[in-house]
Amino acid sequence: MKTLIDAGPIYAMINHREYYHRWATDQASRLERPFYTCEAVISEAHFLLKKVHNGSRQLNELVETGRLVLAFSYAEHIDRVHALMDRYANVPISFADACLVRMAEIHRDGRAFTTDGDFRIYRKHRTEPLNVIMPH
Repeated sequence: MKTLIDAGPIYAMINHREYYHRWATDQASRLERPFYTCEAVISEAHFLLKKVHNGSRQLNELVETGRLVLAFSYAEHIDRVHALMDRYANVPISFADACLVRMAEIHRDGRAFTTDGDFRIYRKHRTEPLNVIMPH
């Protein structure tokens, strides 16, 4: 089963002061690796880590060592990503979240590893709830 990782757990694992740090690292230690993600999530995580000492460097190492695999092409899924953004505009859905929902549609056995409660609202193929790993 592929784990599709969002920016929240990445940020929490790297930032030892983050509220969800222990939860994220505990979950990550139990999940099969590598984790799959997209450039939009990496960009969001870099933004969140901008004030964390060596945060961006640690994130880059996760990608360079293959622990985070970039497994999505926005260019190949533009129409569906835009449709998700339109559908969930009132939530609102971020670009990164729309890409992860699309990844969950593609990888039917995928589960979203996130700290974002909006993933309880999002649906694959309009009606199917996502399989999520998130704090309660």
